This record gives sequence, C-alpha cells and structure tokens, in this order.
Amino acid sequence: MTDATEILDKPLADALGERYLSYALSTIVSRSLPDVRDGLKPVHRRILYAMSQLKLEPSTPPKKSARVVGDVIGKFHPHGDASVYDALVRLAQDFASRYPLVQGQGNFGNIDGDNAAAMRYTEARLTEVAKALLDGIDEDAVDLRATYDGDGEEPVVLPSAFPNLLANGSAGIAVGMATSIPPHNAGEICDALSLIIDRELLVPEDRRRPVTVDELVTLMPGPDFPTGGVLVESRDAVREAYRTGRGGFRLRAKWESEKLAQGTWQIVVTQIPYQVQKSRLVEKIAELLMERKLPLLEDVRDESAEDVRLVLVPKSRNVDPAVLMEQLFRNTDLEVRIPLNMNVLDADQVPRVMTLHEVLRAYLDHRNVVLVRRSRHRLAKIDHRLEVLGGYLIAYLNLDEVIRIIREEDEPKAELMRAFGLTDVQAEAILNMRLRSLRKLEEMELRREHEGLTAERSELLSLLDDDGKRWTAIAAEVAATKKRFGQATELGARRTAVGDAPTDVVVPVEAMIERESVTVFLSEKGWIRAVKGHLPPTETAEAKYKEGDAERFVLHAETTDKLLVFSSTGKFHTIGVDRLPRGRGFGEPVRLMVDLGDADIVTVLPYRPGKRLLVASSDGRGFQVDADEVVAQTRAGKQVLNVGDGTTALACVPVEGDTIAVIGNNRKLLVFALEELPVMVRGKGVALQKYKDASLSDICVFESAKGLSWKMGGAGDRTRVETDLSPWRGARGTQGKLPPNGFPRNNRF
Repeated sequence: MTDATEILDKPLADALGERYLSYALSTIVSRSLPDVRDGLKPVHRRILYAMSQLKLEPSTPPKKSARVVGDVIGKFHPHGDASVYDALVRLAQDFASRYPLVQGQGNFGNIDGDNAAAMRYTEARLTEVAKALLDGIDEDAVDLRATYDGDGEEPVVLPSAFPNLLANGSAGIAVGMATSIPPHNAGEICDALSLIIDRELLVPEDRRRPVTVDELVTLMPGPDFPTGGVLVESRDAVREAYRTGRGGFRLRAKWESEKLAQGTWQIVVTQIPYQVQKSRLVEKIAELLMERKLPLLEDVRDESAEDVRLVLVPKSRNVDPAVLMEQLFRNTDLEVRIPLNMNVLDADQVPRVMTLHEVLRAYLDHRNVVLVRRSRHRLAKIDHRLEVLGGYLIAYLNLDEVIRIIREEDEPKAELMRAFGLTDVQAEAILNMRLRSLRKLEEMELRREHEGLTAERSELLSLLDDDGKRWTAIAAEVAATKKRFGQATELGARRTAVGDAPTDVVVPVEAMIERESVTVFLSEKGWIRAVKGHLPPTETAEAKYKEGDAERFVLHAETTDKLLVFSSTGKFHTIGVDRLPRGRGFGEPVRLMVDLGDADIVTVLPYRPGKRLLVASSDGRGFQVDADEVVAQTRAGKQVLNVGDGTTALACVPVEGDTIAVIGNNRKLLVFALEELPVMVRGKGVALQKYKDASLSDICVFESAKGLSWKMGGAGDRTRVETDLSPWRGARGTQGKLPPNGFPRNNRF
C-alpha cells in the first residue's frame, strides 16, 4: 500500500482515470447490476444470507428488522443501516416485488407511497421463494469468499432454485451503464426453461433445434407486474425487445365502466401501473382538473381499501368512456412505459446486455453447476459415512476383541488399526461409539444403511458422468418450481393482462366536447342556432325567427357532430355543432362561420363517416361521393361538384337505397338503378336525365322494394307510395315519362 504522505510523479489525467475506473468497477460489480444466476445485487444477497444464518425460516417466528440489519452491516455489508433497511423493505413489499423474498410483519409501506415504519418496529423472516433461492447453500453448491473484514465468509452467488432475475426483475444505475428488467411470471419462465431443456439439452447435438424468440414469446407473452395492469405493447415490439435485450413495454391501468341509476355511469380503475404511487396519481389528475385540461372529467375519488378503487366521474353520461380514458392515458400515469435493458453480470462477473434466451440459458447453466457441486458434496459425505459404517461392521464381527483392546490397551486406537486394518476415521468412530449402540439389532440397521448409501453413491456417480441425466434432473427441478410457484397457485397466477396494442388514436376535437343532443335551426335568411334536446315537430313548429324570416332547415344532431353545408357553387363547408350559438335568441348568420361568398345554401346535413352522398347540378348531372371526401378543413370550403356558367348545384342527398328517381321541371320522371351512377371525388359528374329546354327539379334515393313515396297536397300529412315503377324505369340519361297522377305540382318528392 502506498504511503499517504508519498508524492507520486504522475499525470493528473492518469491518476484520476485509475481512481475513477476503480470506483466505476466497484459500482458496477458490487452495487448496481444483478448477477444473471440469482438475479440479486450484493446487498439483497447479503440480507437473505444473514437471515438464513439467523434461522429466520418461513415456519419460524420473525425477528426484529433491526436485528437483521445489524447483522448485515456488521458482518457482510459495511454501509449505512438506512440503505440496507430500504432494500429489505422493498423485498417485503408485495406491490414492489412480484415474488416477495421477505415476509414482513408491521408497517412496510403501501402503494400510496407512504414509508415503512422504523426498523425497530417491524419484524421479518424469509419466504418460501427466498428459501428456494438458498436451497443447498450449506452443501458446497456455490463458492464462498471472505467478508469485508476477513472475519467470516459469504456466498458469491446463491444456488437459486428459483428463476429470480426474470421473476422479480431488477433496476439499477451504475457508472456508464444501467439495468432495467421488469418482473415476469414464474410459471411462464419455467415453461420456457423446460422448452430449452427439451429442445437444446436433452437431445443429441445433431438433433438440437434452437428455441426461437417467437417460441419464447408464445410462452412468455410479456412481463407480469405485481400491481397488475394491462400490457398494450405490440407483439412485434415485444419480440424485438426479447431478441435484443433492449426495448420497452407500454402498461395501462385496468378499468371498467360501472353503471349507475338513471342511465349514469362512472369509471372504476382497479389496477394501476407498476411503481406508480396512487396518491400522487390522484393528485396529478386533480391538478389537471383544476387547470381545465380534462374537459370530459368531472371528479376523481379514491375509494381504495385493501384493493385499488379509483372512481372517475364523467361530466356527462353522453361522454364516450373510451375517449375519456384515452385522454387520461395520454396525460397521466395511468399509462407508463416500462423500459427493458437486460444488462447483467454474467458468470465471469462481466457486465453485458443479454437476450432473453441467453438469460434463460445462463440460469440453466448455473443450475447445472449447482447440481454437480451438490452431488459431489453428497458423494463425499456418503464416502465418509460408508467408511465409518465399514469400521462399525468390523467391530461387530469382533466385538469381544474390540472391547478387550479398549479396556486393556494403553493406545487402543493404534492397536485397533493394527489388529483389524482400520483407517484412522474408522478407529476414531469406534472409540466414540456409545455403549447403548452395542445391540444386535444395530448391526442389521447398519447393513441396511450401508446398502442404501451404496446404491445412492452409484446413482450420483452415474449422474455426474451423464449430461442427459443431469438435465433430466434439472427439468424435474424446474417442474417442481412451477408446481410450487406457477400459474396454478395464488401467488403465481398471472396478474397483468396481455391486451392488443392500441391503434394510434388521434383524439379528435369533438372528443373534448361533451356529447349532448341538440336540434339545429337554419332560417331562410341564413341564421343558425342550436337548442338543447331533440325537439318533436310540434315544438320545432313553434320556433321563433326574426321578422321577415322563416324556417328552412331543422335537423337533429349531437354536439360532437359536424354539419355539412352544401352551397350552390358545389362547395362543401364544415361547421362543428358545438360552435353553434345556443339559447333562446335567433342565432348568428352562418356566413360569419364559413365563407359562402354570393352562393346560396342548398342543404345542411350532419356528417356521418363511411356514408355516401349524391350530389347533382341544375343541368341534370351528378355523381356519388364518399362523405369522408367532402369534409372541409378551412372556412373557404372544399370544391366537390364543378358547375358551369348558368348552372348551379341543386341537390345533395344521403345514399340510402338502391334506386334513384329524378324529375325535371318539365315533369318528366325517370327511375334507374343506383349502380349506374359512378363514385367520384370531384367533377361535373354524368348525365342523370336528358332535358330539352328544362332543368333538374329534384332527386332522391330509395329502396326499390319499398317503392317511391311523396307527400300529397291538401289538408293533412298524407303520403302516397308507388311500388310499380316499371313505366318510369329506364337507363340513366334518358328523358323519362310523366309522373303518376297526384304527384306534387312543385315537382318535389
């Protein structure tokens, strides 16, 4: 060791580099990165080992956490007690660890983010999972090294009969590198391990078929978090993450819509994403409510007891629950992204990023090493016991002489070894034998024990000499682990649902609008307004207008709808219903909302995605157009129907049927099939009806089976239906014939 007062003649960069490298290596190996074999960092491994030394088994009473922390920092981990206790607490929290390694008694914190009680108030003991990790620790299963003060020994790694790295995950930040491994389902991990054993290790080398990532993802569809939730990452992204060891997973809260009285409802969140503090989540939602950034949400309440229950109250029962949740997913931690970076220490303590297959194979290789070491340890024990039993049997055959030598000889040990050819171990065992053991029956028991140990020795030698037998034994261990901690158990049942990846939803502007039924009024002079509710005809007839003005269009809509305004120039304009003036006034001129110019309004109708419209001009030309193609994004509108000089756009009707009827102002009616009219995006269209000194009066689309109907004149509201339309049927573009008797004189359907 260099003297502290010695001055070294060395460049500062070299001196700093050497010291920083030492610090970095210490952080990487001894603090931040887990071992791929047992999935533990040194502090966690030392906590479990110290608890095992204190005999804190799952079946024994727990001891004070302070006692455990004292042993850890006093014997193995020379750091602060607070950091050690924090690590112990995390191992005991069932909302932080998928398979807790410590069973805590007392206040160990909660999902709201509250801290655990002081270590003098809590108690702890190992769980069955931790016991599986330590299984074989006293059978030379792993290497031991000297503790920091050289006064004892600690394991370099645990035997790990449980796949802890993937099952419980790990996270840490070292120097220049980090790790982030989410927890997975132990039963699914065991299925993947069994597949690798069957396909890659239990068959001859020429018949091995490497297990692919697709096969592993079929068995392990994604992480399984202790707090549940819904995994919404795409299958391709999951495969790529497991193939490279780097990636991420989108995790959403689990929710459901709960119906209430009078048609109202509320959303109940029953599972929140991993590592999200519930209290902070509620605070964030409340903050957004105060800032008016969640216009569809009225209130949030935390009704949680032992289970999570967050209640989200919508502003209106007409709000779409899916749209409301989509906004919350985008603005709060109800959706989080869990990173995957499988950066671990391999068996040689070299940090590197491993793929899923490499991690699983490294665990199996470790279990193989543990099996060999435990078998050799057991074999040494058996050899020693067989040697002792051989001496006992010789003593029984010469019992009187053995007793004489022990009674009379000054050096009985040496005399026994000379007289009967015993080894030092055998002679020492005979001399230490109790008198009560000198029974005839004991000889029979010893012979049975000798035979049993001899058979076990043969099995162990066969196991050590045969790779296939070892992997068969490891496969049995994996199956036993699945039985203890797999999906069929309460602890091992999958908690995180695997859902479909959400589409890239573009939350429309109308999603920010409270859905409400309204009746839209548009007057002859172009004043537009909306009134709450779908009013019946008796009430719409009583609507008030400005003096000299009157009703022109009345239609039912929702505040989330868009209105399509078709003008005489062939343009479509779009107005959001939520923008319409409300109340009992006369409304506002529609020309203030869209740029109509000198054009007149032909018709107004609500936009229905996926539907088709039929547009026609006064010269009897027209076509079909998809409604999605006519939505305008600007005040100027969108030109769809091209009209020439002296021609105007005359009609726009929804396509709801299979037959078209057109009539000109020459009172010629023509009926033809809808399929004769092409679908276009823009243009003049094709001829609907042939005219001579006439123009189009009206057009409609109807179902041929139901017939053509029109309103009769005179008193009342009578309607006539004509089902036999054969006299008026013809090819598109022909003249047609005079309509049936009683057809309205205004030539309107």
